[in-house]
Amino acid sequence: MILLLVTLAQWAAGFLVLGRLRGCNEANPSAPVSGDQLSVIIPARNEEKNLPKLLRSLAGQSVQPKEIIVVDDASTDHTAEVARQNGARVVTSQPLPENWRGKTWACHQGAQAATGYYFLFLDADTWFEPDGLARVLTEFPVGNSGALSVAPYHAVGDFHEQFSAFFNLVMLAGTSAFTLLGDRYPQRGLLGQFLLIDCAAYQKVGGHESVKGRILENFWLSKQLKAARVPLRCRCGRGVFSFRMYPENWRQLVEGWTKGFASGAGQTPGPILLLIIVWLGGLFFTPIAVFTLAKPQAWFAVYGLCVAQVGWLLRRAGTFHWSAAIFYPVLVLFFFAVFARSVLRAGKTVSWKGRNIRAD
Repeated sequence: MILLLVTLAQWAAGFLVLGRLRGCNEANPSAPVSGDQLSVIIPARNEEKNLPKLLRSLAGQSVQPKEIIVVDDASTDHTAEVARQNGARVVTSQPLPENWRGKTWACHQGAQAATGYYFLFLDADTWFEPDGLARVLTEFPVGNSGALSVAPYHAVGDFHEQFSAFFNLVMLAGTSAFTLLGDRYPQRGLLGQFLLIDCAAYQKVGGHESVKGRILENFWLSKQLKAARVPLRCRCGRGVFSFRMYPENWRQLVEGWTKGFASGAGQTPGPILLLIIVWLGGLFFTPIAVFTLAKPQAWFAVYGLCVAQVGWLLRRAGTFHWSAAIFYPVLVLFFFAVFARSVLRAGKTVSWKGRNIRAD
């Protein structure tokens, strides 16, 4: 009986860390950020397939940015040509300096070229839903100064993409922005795919130069912003802002999550990290208990609660199939395996987008 109660407490920990997956409000004409102040900056390396969807989604928005800058990060495909064809201004990246990462160097150059007062950094594999830009601008911190990060809604396509499920959930939980405390929790982080920030705040913390050598620059940049007392806000992108992660094949998915996930976990505040571990431990233990412990009916009921919880969370994170919730133990096991690989590869060289990088 005690073990059953402990497992239920572990199940409840999932709601503590992800119980407030708050989305964006409806668009407000008096949003603090207007389009004529906004520079969109897109770092892009070999993104000819992804850029058209993002750029066309921007072209169809009710709010139009002042400029769209695509920083071509030494692409070997037609990234620059595709960007120009879709109305973006292309900045050709200078050679990668020592101790910089490709993305941080591209973002740095984009910010230097931008003429707007607000910078919106976007990953190339994302896109806006209709009227999405107007809605996210409504969420900018009060006072017209600060940083806003939006977690893109995962448009899941092929079967292998279902296995990103718990990486998505842990990524959301790791920001500490979606706990039951919401915006009142002080140790909030940022998502890496979307960052809206005013120029003064960006310069105050040294911009991307201050995190130039980091793979998960969003974690480290959030630390700089918090130290400088810059207001941070995170929202979910359901119905507003979307992406696909690692759609090509299994290898891309595994390498993508391996390259820095363990490092990101290391930046999660201790109490939140402990709750995530407790929650995942309970999810993993429950199906084992169904087949190995007494009172299997009671444990099967707990398994049903776990399925319901995982299904509820996944529907808020992306278009995951309903079977992902029912067979969630397989996805948890996959998460543990890739996470262990990330820990073992930390500090070693991995290949990503044609570059050898240190997975730290």
